[in-house]
Amino acid sequence: MTQQDWLYAQIASLEASSQQYEDRAFFQELREIVQEQYKRIEQAEGEIDGTIWSPRNWS
Repeated sequence: MTQQDWLYAQIASLEASSQQYEDRAFFQELREIVQEQYKRIEQAEGEIDGTIWSPRNWS
């Protein structure tokens, strides 16, 4: 299980155990924020990889 999978499982567990509407809404939004952050991390890693392998930077 990756760190990302573990985090999603924890959020889902907390959301399922919440009885208040506000708490459930919070955990749903938290899941969306976490998804966006992982997407941004992946994009940044791709940008770094592309920059490193760019032939313009080889000289």
